[in-house]
Amino acid sequence: MNRRHFHKIALLASAGALTGIPTLASNSRLRIGVPLFEKYDNPEAWVQILQKLGCRAAYCPVGLDADISTIKSYEKAAKIADIVISEVGAWSNPLSPDKATADAAFEKCVRSLQLAEEIGANCCVNIAGSRHKENWSGPHEENFSEDTFDQIVEVTRKIIDEVNPKRTFFTLEAMPWIFPESADSYLQLLKAIDRKAFAVHLDPVNMVTSPAIFYKNGDLIKECFAKLGPHIKSCHAKDLVLKQRTFMPQFEEVRPGLGKMDYRVFVAELRKLPEVPLMLEHLQTAEEYREGMTFISEIAAS
Repeated sequence: MNRRHFHKIALLASAGALTGIPTLASNSRLRIGVPLFEKYDNPEAWVQILQKLGCRAAYCPVGLDADISTIKSYEKAAKIADIVISEVGAWSNPLSPDKATADAAFEKCVRSLQLAEEIGANCCVNIAGSRHKENWSGPHEENFSEDTFDQIVEVTRKIIDEVNPKRTFFTLEAMPWIFPESADSYLQLLKAIDRKAFAVHLDPVNMVTSPAIFYKNGDLIKECFAKLGPHIKSCHAKDLVLKQRTFMPQFEEVRPGLGKMDYRVFVAELRKLPEVPLMLEHLQTAEEYREGMTFISEIAAS
């Protein structure tokens, strides 16, 4: 990127070109981001899209095959515009019983962590995986065994040691199917993995595994921030409803504002960690993301 482009980005940043959701920018200062539906082919266009939406955080804008000059140009543009690159997704199954699948997942995690390090992202994130051969993020009878816990520790250490990051972190997102599934499980993994570059990616929705937790999810969120606060590098935002007229509990994800997750507590806790982004996910349209951002920004502004 040339000097003129960086100058234009700086002007946009100083002018606060946040026309999408002004309450978010002017009142909450919450670092929030969404997947982008508009196309971009340079850092300047990327920044303009984010600022138009009112985002102060972003998913990684480049893929694993990006060259280092491109990576650095996006990193510089993000710094000028005061945008935090929240995370590089490494979604894969390094625990797969299929060796080829596990090896490919390990390689993807290593490359993703390296990209996070090069672009200055807060973290690289994956789930632990699953012992299921076909369903990489689903249940299996061995997922909560001691052997699986030990395997998560071993694989995570190897990923981190392969890259040896100095300014980013490798994180695991909680899932109801496997470790870590709770704040205490995170603490056990943090102690067992014993690497400074291992941290937490918080998604409280993924920890809601019963009606008792569902109806008191504000307490769950408080517990997570109380126990894990210094280790949290990025958060996911979504919402949850408990289906009616079923004999066994069934949950369904919805956009923020349509469910029962306690966003007043979530936003209040995030204010204590101003550089930790809140990233919306799993929605289908740009309009849904806009509505979700509007809901969260109104909570923050109030």
